Amino acid sequence: MDGDTLKATIDGKEETVRLILVDTPETVHPSKPVQPFGPEASDFAKETLEGKDVELELDVSERDQYGRVLAYVWIGDKMFNEMLLEKGLARIAIFPPDVKYVDRFREIESKARQKEIGIWSIENYATEEGYNETSETQGNTGNTSSAKASADCDDPKIKGNINSSGEKIYHVPGGQFYDVTNPEEMFCTEEEAQAAGYRKSKR
Repeated sequence: MDGDTLKATIDGKEETVRLILVDTPETVHPSKPVQPFGPEASDFAKETLEGKDVELELDVSERDQYGRVLAYVWIGDKMFNEMLLEKGLARIAIFPPDVKYVDRFREIESKARQKEIGIWSIENYATEEGYNETSETQGNTGNTSSAKASADCDDPKIKGNINSSGEKIYHVPGGQFYDVTNPEEMFCTEEEAQAAGYRKSKR
């Protein structure tokens, strides 16, 4: 059981349930390492839900493309999807049309973010697109002094450029397009470029 999927017996049949509007870090992905706070989310799901009667509330879609039941999971008068967000163990993941509680969830997520708990305690880890593998190097020490401090080196060499489709890409010296790139921004380190939302040029 991952933090955002669980097994439930519905009408006597075991089903996999995928929580709507939330995404927890991976613990059981076949090709990805265990991500920070994935085990915590998974353990919290087990502690809270295992062996308990829950109510499933559906939104517009009944199932996802993998055949999993899409639901908001209620245990008593609390919604488990919200509990994950409150504890900083999940980020919001929006897949229309299932957006019934999105505004409420955004409020909860922003409170967790302000408190810097769970996934929000690692700088640049949780993003709109998912969890950023590269930020794990800082560990969970709460050390968030990474990229910003290094911006004032004397001779930044990394060029950050925004291409015609709005993608932010950075180029390092020696790269195929380095010399022809007109930078929007310059960076001292690749980490700094990534923290500003740029991805590395593929060539």
